[in-house]
Amino acid sequence: MSIYRDDGYYLGLLKELLKYPNETEWVEFKHNKAIPEEIGEYISALSNGAALHGKNSAYMVWGVDDASHEILGTTFQPTTTKEGNEELENWLLRLLDPKVEFHFHTIKIEEKNVVVLEISAAFRHPTRFKQTEYIRVGSYKKKLKEYPEKERKLWRIFDNVPFEKQIAAEQLEDSEILELIDYPAYFDLLKIPLPEGRSGILEALESDGLIVKNDGGQWNITNLGAILFARDLSQFKGLSRKAIRVIQYESTNKIKTIREQIGKKGYACGFEGLISYINSILPTNEVIKQAFRETVPMYPELAIRELVANALIHQDFFQTGTGPMIEIYSNRIEITNPGLPLVPTDRFLDNPPKSRNEVLASLMRRMGICEERGSGIDKVVFETEYYQLPAPIFTTSLEHTMTILFAHKELKDMDKEDRIRACYLHASLKYVEHDYMTNTSLRERFGIEEKNRSMVSKIINDTLEANKILIYDESVGSRARKYIPWWAR
Repeated sequence: MSIYRDDGYYLGLLKELLKYPNETEWVEFKHNKAIPEEIGEYISALSNGAALHGKNSAYMVWGVDDASHEILGTTFQPTTTKEGNEELENWLLRLLDPKVEFHFHTIKIEEKNVVVLEISAAFRHPTRFKQTEYIRVGSYKKKLKEYPEKERKLWRIFDNVPFEKQIAAEQLEDSEILELIDYPAYFDLLKIPLPEGRSGILEALESDGLIVKNDGGQWNITNLGAILFARDLSQFKGLSRKAIRVIQYESTNKIKTIREQIGKKGYACGFEGLISYINSILPTNEVIKQAFRETVPMYPELAIRELVANALIHQDFFQTGTGPMIEIYSNRIEITNPGLPLVPTDRFLDNPPKSRNEVLASLMRRMGICEERGSGIDKVVFETEYYQLPAPIFTTSLEHTMTILFAHKELKDMDKEDRIRACYLHASLKYVEHDYMTNTSLRERFGIEEKNRSMVSKIINDTLEANKILIYDESVGSRARKYIPWWAR
C-alpha cells in the first residue's frame, strides 16, 4: 500500500495538520506508541471519521505531542514492524473490510523522524477492522455501534456520495494532472476555447468536478475526471477494469474469436474512436438502389451510439471486476453493462432513464455524447424499424443489463416471440409519439403489402394474447382499430 511522495508534500501536509488546536475525528497524533492492533482500530475510526466530516483522507501521525503539537520525533518504523511473522501493512490490509487505501510515509524534520499514515475515507459502508467498526468521538476511539446516531448519519452520507465524487488518484502536482487527463478533449467536446495558461485549465477542470484540491494543497483526480478523460485508464488502479471491451466472434457463438480490443482512453475522450472502431468491424449488407449495388452498415450508427452511451452511463460502477462489454457476432451485437436497471426493461422506451451516475450522465449530455433525457431508446427503436430490423431485446441477468440488436431478418424467418416483441415496441413508440398503432402502421413497420394484412392481424392477435398491447376502443370495427401498449391504460 506504500506509494512514493517527496518530503515536500508531507512537510506541507504536516504543517496544515498542526494548525488544528486539538485532535479531530479524522486526525490522531502519537509519540511512539504503535501497537498493531490499535493501529488497525484507528484506521477504521479515522477512515469513518473522515467520511463523516466530508474529508477525502484521514491521518495518523507519530512523532508529535498530541497536546502541544511539538515535534518530538519517533522510533516507530512501519517498514520493519511485524505482527507475528507478517509485515505490518499486509497484516492490517488483510483484516480491514473494505480494503481502504492507506500508506505510511517517514519524513525528517530537524533530524527527527515523523511518520504519517494517510488513510482514505470510508466509502459505500463503514470501514471495519477485525469485523468491528470504530469511530472517533472527540479525541476518543469508540465502537461505532455504541453511537447509533453517528452510524445513521454515516449511512446517510454513503447514500449521498456518488461514485463520480470519489477519488481515483491523489496527491498530484499540476503537471501530473495535465499528463493523466486529456484536457484538450474536455475543451473540444464542450466547444469552449482552450485557456492559454495552466491555471485556467485546472480551474476549468475543477469547476466541473474532474479534479479537487486536497488537504496538502495538491490535486486529486475524481472518478468523474478519470473515467471520462483519462489518457490511459490503466493508470488508475480502481478504474482499470472499467475499460470497455470489444470482442468480435466469427460466427453466432463464442467458439472462435476474431479480435478483442480493450479500451485505453476515458469514456468521453475515447467515445468517437470507440464508435468508429465498432463500425469498422460490423458486418455490412449489400442493397440494390436504382440498379446500383450499395454496401450499408448492418446496424444504424445512431442506435449503436445511443446504446453504447447508455451502457457507459447507467452501469453500476461499484460492481468490481467487471465493465462494459460489446460483443459482435455474425447475426447480432450484444451490449452489456454491470448492474441491474433502475427502470423495468419493458419500460425503457417510455420512461425517462434513472441513472446511478447522474453527474456523469449530465456532463456526457452537455458534450453531445448521448441524447437528451428520455429520447435515446425511442431513437433506437425508430432506427430499427426504419431499417426493418428485428426488434431489439432489453434483458437482464443476475448482475448485468444487456441490449441485443439483430441483423436483418425476413419476416418469415422471425419466430413468434420476435414478432410479438416488435409489435409491442411499435405500439409503445407510436404512443410516446402521441399516436396509435394500427394494422396499417404495423404493416409499414414490417414492409408487408396491403393484400397480406391478415398476416399482420395474426401478429396483433398474438400480442394481445400475450397481454403486451390493448385495444384502444373496442367499439370500433376491427379494420379501423387502434392499439396501445399495456401500460397506457
